[in-house]
Amino acid sequence: MTGREEQGPHPAPDRYGAQAQPSRAQATWVSLQTIVLKETRRFLRIWIQTLVPPAITMTLYFVIFGALIGQRVGPMEGYNYIEYIAPGIIMLSVITNSYNNVVSSFFGAKFQRHIEELLVSPTPNLVILVGYVAGGVGRGLCTGAIVTAVALLFTSLPIHSWAITVSVVVLTAVLFSIGGFINAIYAKKFDDIAIVPTFVLTPLTYLGGVFYSISLLPDFWQGVSMANPILYMVNAFRYGILGASDVPIALSYAMMLLFIAGFGGFALHLLNRGTGLRS
Repeated sequence: MTGREEQGPHPAPDRYGAQAQPSRAQATWVSLQTIVLKETRRFLRIWIQTLVPPAITMTLYFVIFGALIGQRVGPMEGYNYIEYIAPGIIMLSVITNSYNNVVSSFFGAKFQRHIEELLVSPTPNLVILVGYVAGGVGRGLCTGAIVTAVALLFTSLPIHSWAITVSVVVLTAVLFSIGGFINAIYAKKFDDIAIVPTFVLTPLTYLGGVFYSISLLPDFWQGVSMANPILYMVNAFRYGILGASDVPIALSYAMMLLFIAGFGGFALHLLNRGTGLRS
């Protein structure tokens, strides 16, 4: 017997060859890239529906609230009114678009039932969540950049801290992308994805200090405003641009991270249980 025969029989190589099999980490990375790329191409492909309307809407805000009403309001906290509200209007676009991107995309996947193919694949649920959230963050940042360019046509935006400005807008987009994911999980029909934005998100946004400083409110209503999470995001972003804020910047970061951890854990829990996904 030859030396090769003494070693015993070897398993036959598969059709792709043993060396061609990717590791678990590589497969997970490919899955994440695929979801993120799909979500990014989705809102870029229909840019006239996803990126243009926010620019038009926010331009109207700047014209009406900034240029017209702002002349009657006067300075706010030592800044021109249009300069003071510009960070809030930018955040308004980031919040609504990051939320809407995920809630519409994930619910569409549920409605068309191709989400089941993703759930039965080896893709971890965490990767699914991160992939959809990344798509929402991408759209939120794109619209934020467009609205910022629009704002520069009306006023100047002296950046007080680039690190705070960028980190706050990313954290905000992450938080509301997760919120859109949770809404999509519970939604059973298209009308359900409009309930939270209409009855929860819009009131919180407009009462979150976008157009005013809470220092103008009576003490009781200032305390009530502190329960609004959007207040911390708007003020943190305003601090990053103007250096002015109604709340401590450390508290704003703590609130954002707390909500991201809570919402993220809850979304992953729902995904693991299959809530709203298993018929």
